[in-house]
Amino acid sequence: MPSPTRVKVLESITDVPKAAWNALLPGEAAPVLRWEWIAAMEESGSAVRERGWEAAHLTLWRDEALIAAAPAWRKHHSMGEYVYDFGWANAAQQLGVRYYPKLLLGVPLSPLTARRFLSLASEDAAATRDALLAAAHEYAKDTGCSSVHVLFPPEDEARALEPAGLFRRATMQYHWRNPGYASWDEFLARFDSKRRHQLKRERGAAVGQGISLRTVRSEALDPSHAELAWRFYEATASRYSWGPVQLGRELFTRAFASMPDAIELVVAERRGEVIAGAFNLHTPTHLYGRYWGCFEEHPFLHFHVCLYHSIDDCIRLRRAVFEPGAGGEHKVSRGFEPTLIHSAHRIFERRLEVAVKDFCRREALQVEQLTREGARIAGLKPWPPPWVRKS
Repeated sequence: MPSPTRVKVLESITDVPKAAWNALLPGEAAPVLRWEWIAAMEESGSAVRERGWEAAHLTLWRDEALIAAAPAWRKHHSMGEYVYDFGWANAAQQLGVRYYPKLLLGVPLSPLTARRFLSLASEDAAATRDALLAAAHEYAKDTGCSSVHVLFPPEDEARALEPAGLFRRATMQYHWRNPGYASWDEFLARFDSKRRHQLKRERGAAVGQGISLRTVRSEALDPSHAELAWRFYEATASRYSWGPVQLGRELFTRAFASMPDAIELVVAERRGEVIAGAFNLHTPTHLYGRYWGCFEEHPFLHFHVCLYHSIDDCIRLRRAVFEPGAGGEHKVSRGFEPTLIHSAHRIFERRLEVAVKDFCRREALQVEQLTREGARIAGLKPWPPPWVRKS
């Protein structure tokens, strides 16, 4: 008979050994779940109490062995989440209900789909998830949180949370999927002639502008690339009022040093000078677009650096999915299809929860209709193409 389990809430990921945490990750886990990434977020000052991210990682132990965990944070605002609930906070205020702090299960500033409840392969995943979720509810109530939010879980995980009293929300991102393209030209063949001309013109603009692009990966990365990644991020975040600088320079330094195997940097150069680039994370099957920036403005440069160049890489490397990040309806006409994004929520104040659940129900009807029509909106023809279909 296995020993009883106990829950510990950690104030920092560094309170658990790196090897013990990473042993919980499933194969092909998103890099933001790795101990190295979360530690870099914390130790760089990017995700700390002073910035509204108070670590409260839920861990489950048997004797002295870590068997399950969920990265979690007490949040004191709604910035950096990308499942927007500002309207919920406003509704709470109108009802005279305090909305912050709230408990969030996820990873700061990382709007990508990934498991939120982690466990050893030898453990019962459903049982450990239930234990962690019960601990989340208890901790949230004990520390004065208004609610519990599980952001960007895969659909099956989001559905599994409903019997425990959480309601689901469906929002939308734009993802590129690889059904088996052999080349960039085969990808283009899925568009009508007008769209093909558009993509060729935008991607080809770099040649006339004297701009070349390359991707730097793994062992080729060095500290100078970490500095470049920071400069790309800082250039964009400083330019827009809606995107304040939330990440510290040290995040990039630490991440490049500790997990280069999961990082790649797209670099655009003109006349021997770096003018733009994008910082991405990856696994063998997935690419995650994270931050981009430019030091010179050129037509279509953003599309080429952030989309086209990496699509070409994904085809060549046979990656299945490219998640370029939140937002961006412009991605649809460039082959990225509307994709359902899931979250699960529990609000302890009954009146507010009823109102929010009704909003989510109505929102889901609109989002699901758009995702069903995704291929048509993106202008994609059926796959496979006629010349490779079975008769």
